[in-house]
Amino acid sequence: MKTMTCKQLGGACDKAFQGSTFEDIVELSKAHGMEMFQKQDPEHMEAMQRVMVMMQQPQAMQDFMEEKKKAFEALTED
Repeated sequence: MKTMTCKQLGGACDKAFQGSTFEDIVELSKAHGMEMFQKQDPEHMEAMQRVMVMMQQPQAMQDFMEEKKKAFEALTED
């Protein structure tokens, strides 16, 4: 298992997500993001806005995800 925080994934807080694959962590992060969206948490809403802007440029979003995956792969197992 590896651990990444919301901030490490481009978010706004130190909530930790654990998973054996990058995809596992992405799913946990998405669920957290949905929860924060429902709560209209201002810091998370700002982070989501940055991602929405990036999504307008597919290459930028792809580069962002590749960077996060490389960071995951560089982590040691917990």
